Amino acid sequence: MRIEKDSMGEVEVPDDAYYGASTQRAKDNFPISGIGFSRRFIWALGLVKAESARTNQELGTYAADLAEAVAAAGDRVVAGDVDDQFVLDVFQTGSGTSTNTNANEVIANLASEALGSDRGSKHVHPNDHVNQGQSSNDVIPTAMHIAAVAAIREDLLPALSGLASSLGSKAAEFDEIVKSGRTHLMDATPVRLGQEFSGYAAQVAKGAGRMEAALPDLEELALGGTAVGTGINAPEGFADKTIARIAERTGIPFVEAADHFEAQGGKDAVVAASGALKTVATSLFKIANDLRWLGSGPRTAIAEIKLPSLQPGSSIMPGKVNPVIPESVMMVAAQVMGNDTSITWSGANGNFELNVMMPVMAHNLLQSIELLANSATVLKEKCVDHLEADAERATELLERNIIIITALAPKIGYDLAAEIAKTAFAEGRGVREVAAEKSGLSAEELEAALDLRAMTEGGITG
Repeated sequence: MRIEKDSMGEVEVPDDAYYGASTQRAKDNFPISGIGFSRRFIWALGLVKAESARTNQELGTYAADLAEAVAAAGDRVVAGDVDDQFVLDVFQTGSGTSTNTNANEVIANLASEALGSDRGSKHVHPNDHVNQGQSSNDVIPTAMHIAAVAAIREDLLPALSGLASSLGSKAAEFDEIVKSGRTHLMDATPVRLGQEFSGYAAQVAKGAGRMEAALPDLEELALGGTAVGTGINAPEGFADKTIARIAERTGIPFVEAADHFEAQGGKDAVVAASGALKTVATSLFKIANDLRWLGSGPRTAIAEIKLPSLQPGSSIMPGKVNPVIPESVMMVAAQVMGNDTSITWSGANGNFELNVMMPVMAHNLLQSIELLANSATVLKEKCVDHLEADAERATELLERNIIIITALAPKIGYDLAAEIAKTAFAEGRGVREVAAEKSGLSAEELEAALDLRAMTEGGITG
């Protein structure tokens, strides 16, 4: 152990730690969950620190050799070289000050060593140098936005695009298969299996569009507001120059927040993005659940599609295979919906000039993005890409569907059509057979009106 000092006094810190006294205090104070910030967040935090140092070097805020060392140390955080030094629980001080301090101390010690000084020497100071021009109150929301935008752009949107494309391919492949539609889980008029899948593809594509619509607000960064949004102690031009550097480095059009009081007192951009994530989760749940139902069986349920067989489904029932991929996606959706509730309530707790529940918002937002991206990819690659249709089963069920009588209603009236349907059901006979007896229509008229494919194309058949 070594002794380090902060504004509250001396603290023992592990000798091999790059963090310092303030981080150690927070580590001792918050043994809550064992959940730390994600790689994405630490990457973004390192990016803010590295590019802030380069701006400070340009502005001559402090010695150029120190600024250069801070920037290089920040780059090591970006690269993930010292992730093990970010030791704090997500459930901590609501501003995320503890984690900002953690970054400041780690980077300061890395930079001090690079300049030939001892770890803990504060030759490079965590506050005076690494945190120059910044506050936890603008750094943490900035890192949250950077991490979220990068994750959405690089992970989630490509995953949704891939899933939508796969579903669209299946829509084309299955377009000739006419099957029974279902509403309220009950038989309804015919649809094509391809039409169902086109709906799924459109849901996913629209979800991607909603995520894209959330990006402009997330691309506004709070950096420059410092403690309360006024920008106190930030050198002139600091935020604009640093954000421009971050934008150039990431290739993402980040800009300074239009209003720093909104950016720090409220987290509405995060709440809105989480709402879009929840909508995507809702779509994926519906699609996964439909696939589960459509593939149910294989002999005693719907079984209009064949899901890939991936693993044994029971420890007691030999030969049982379950819809494991759809089920996993449904659980992801439930988690994302729960995360959204937490984010929404956290977003409401912006008190005056600062939101005080940012760490859990950051964690939940990034987890939701990661879970949806991964589950969309898994759903595509391990399920949708390998789906097969059972056209024979679809036809069999459709021929037993009494609701095809709907096509006759414009010709014979609703009441007579209902009577034919009830008779067919009660006597276990086909609609065509009963309609031939009761409708008064010729065989040719019946055949034209009960054209199953035509029923899927709108208008009046026959």
